[in-house]
Amino acid sequence: MKVMRLLSSLKHDESERGIFHLGRALVKNEHTSIIVSSADEDNDLVKRLKRDGNIYHQLHMNKKSWLSLLQVTALRRLIEKYDPDVIHVHSRTPAWILHLALRRARVKRMPKLVSTMYGFYPINKYSQALLAVDTIITVSDSVTNYLKKGLRLEDADPKTIKRIYRGVDTRRYPYRHNPSVYWLRHTFAEYPELEHKKWLVFPTVIGNEYGQEWLIDILGNLQEQFPNIHVIIMDEDYRDDDVAHEDFRQRTNALGLADRITYVGSKRNDMREWLSAANIVMALANEPESIGINALQAIHLGTPVIGWDQAAFSEILQPLYPQGLVKKYNAKALCKAVKNQLESVTRPEMTNKFTMREMIEETLGVYQDLYDIALAEEQAETDAVAVSRIKRSLKKPSDAIHKSPDTNAATTTLQPEPPNKDAKVKLLKKNA
Repeated sequence: MKVMRLLSSLKHDESERGIFHLGRALVKNEHTSIIVSSADEDNDLVKRLKRDGNIYHQLHMNKKSWLSLLQVTALRRLIEKYDPDVIHVHSRTPAWILHLALRRARVKRMPKLVSTMYGFYPINKYSQALLAVDTIITVSDSVTNYLKKGLRLEDADPKTIKRIYRGVDTRRYPYRHNPSVYWLRHTFAEYPELEHKKWLVFPTVIGNEYGQEWLIDILGNLQEQFPNIHVIIMDEDYRDDDVAHEDFRQRTNALGLADRITYVGSKRNDMREWLSAANIVMALANEPESIGINALQAIHLGTPVIGWDQAAFSEILQPLYPQGLVKKYNAKALCKAVKNQLESVTRPEMTNKFTMREMIEETLGVYQDLYDIALAEEQAETDAVAVSRIKRSLKKPSDAIHKSPDTNAATTTLQPEPPNKDAKVKLLKKNA
C-alpha cells in the first residue's frame, strides 16, 4: 500500500499529528510512506523522516496563500510518479491543490482521499476541499458533532467520519516522570523566584481565546491563603502590538500580581519537564478546545489538570481525571477547584487511553479499509468487463446458427429427414 501525506508545514506540534510515528509505522508494516511538505531538504525534521524510511518531497503549500496553487502541476507529477493508493491531507490549502492536481492526473486507479479536521473550521468554501474526501478523521467527539451539525449529516455513515483522538507518546511522557536535578538547578538559576513555590503552569501563549485572565482571579483570591502560589506562562514576557498580551500585563501590574507570574517563553523543547514539575496544569481556554494536547500530556505524566468542562478538556478529563473538571464557568468554582487541589493533592492514575500507539493503529485501519475498498472496486470492474466479453462471445455463434445463408433470413427452420423405406424392408426379411 502506498500512502501519500500532504502538509503545509512540519513545524506543528508532532504530538498532535503523529507525523513521524505514523510514517515509521507505515514503513515497519512494509508500506510506502510519501510525505510532501514545505520544509527544506536539509531540515532536521526532514532528515528524521528520511532516516525512518519515508520518501520526502518539498512543495511550498503554505496556508492561505494563493501562490500555493502554483504547485498543482508539481503535485500532479508526484501523484503520477508514485500512483498512491491513499492520499491524506492535513490542512485546507494542500486539499485544494490536491483536488486541482487530480483533475488531469494519469493514474491507473484514482487514490482514496483522507483528511483530518484538527479544529472547529468554518464550514465554508475554503473548507470544502477538506470535506470532499472518502473519509474525514476528526480529533474529538466535539469536532465530530460540530462537523455533522454544520453539514447536516447527523446520521452520517461512521466510515465517512471517523473520530481518532490525538495520542501521547508514553515513552516520551512516562507516568510520574521527574525532571532531572540538572534541569531544576538550571531553571532555578534562570528563574530564582520559582524556588520553593507552588507552580500553576499555563502551557500556552497569551491570547483572547486562551483564558489567561482567569489566572488573575486565582492569584487574587488565593494569594493570602497560599502565599507561595506562582503562575508560569509559556509565552514571552513582552510582544509588540499584541493587545491581549498588553492588557494582561497592565492588569497584573495594577493589581500587584506581576511578581507572582513568570514568563518562560513559547519556543522551548523542555515542555515535558515543566508539565511534570508543575503542581497544577491549567486548561482555561475560553473557546472550545479541539485537542487539548498539553492537558493530555500532563495527565499521562501524572500531573493534576484543572480545566473547564467543555469540548476536548471534558472528553479528556471525564474518563481520566474527573476531579479536575470545573463544571460552572465562573471564578468562584475555578478558585475552589484550585484550592482543593493545593490542600489535598490527588494525582491522575496511569492510563493506556489517548496513546500514540492507539492513534496510529486506528489511522492505519482507516488506510487499510480504504485500500481494501479500492481493490474490491477494481476487482468488480474487472469482473464486469469479463462478463461483458463472455456475453459478446456467446452472442456471435448464436447469431451464426439462426442466420440463413441462402435467404439472409433471421431464422432457419430445420426439417426432419424422411424415413428410409429400404432399411425397413431389409429388417423384415431378416426377421423372416
